[in-house]
Amino acid sequence: MVSLRFDRRQPGHDDETPVIAPDELRTIAAWSRDLREEEFEEARRGISFKSFGKGAYICHVGDRMEAWTGVAEGLVKMSTTSKTGKAATLAGMRAGAWFGEGTVIKGELRRYELVALRETKLALMRRSTFLWLFEHSAAFNRFLVHQFNERLAQFIALAETERTLDSTGRLARNLAWLFNPTLYPDQGRTLEVSQEELGLLAGMSRQIANQGLQKLAGLGLLEIGHGSVTILDVERLARYEG
Repeated sequence: MVSLRFDRRQPGHDDETPVIAPDELRTIAAWSRDLREEEFEEARRGISFKSFGKGAYICHVGDRMEAWTGVAEGLVKMSTTSKTGKAATLAGMRAGAWFGEGTVIKGELRRYELVALRETKLALMRRSTFLWLFEHSAAFNRFLVHQFNERLAQFIALAETERTLDSTGRLARNLAWLFNPTLYPDQGRTLEVSQEELGLLAGMSRQIANQGLQKLAGLGLLEIGHGSVTILDVERLARYEG
């Protein structure tokens, strides 16, 4: 199992999974399919799972979580809180997302909070395995370059969004990020998500999120299902400015 060290007691529990199965790794981690056999087996041996209930904190600012993290199932919110108590959502991450590589490489404390918005299962790669792949695998490094590039673009857009867009625009951008083809290469155009969850990801109430969804649906950018959203035009959604 991965050895995790937290500064605070965490409300999750470890699943008894000594070595992840090859097919399961390929399912939850698109990057693994490009690894050589030796690299793939090293990755398999270094991953375990941890489950969290709805609303549970995965980590707080200042925690030490020495594992590279993937969302195997569920939905995670990355956020931060200022010294004055103002909270800001930085990103939402659905199944297929992998994150925290910068923190793992630098061996630093977490600079943001992670909260499970629903029942969530995380895949945790121990730091020594991550660093071995970082040193030995060209395919893994290509993935990381693309990952860093997309995340940088996302956070630059976040700064723009907070300053220039209304609530519907912010909702549109947050939805588009959840369908980024680089970060989520295997995901379809439909996401099982509630309006409450979308509101939490976009930093608004469920009612405001519902109004925004109705407006975006009226423009032909998405379809609203029962507890789901289907994206019809992700490029237009990402460019929506109201």
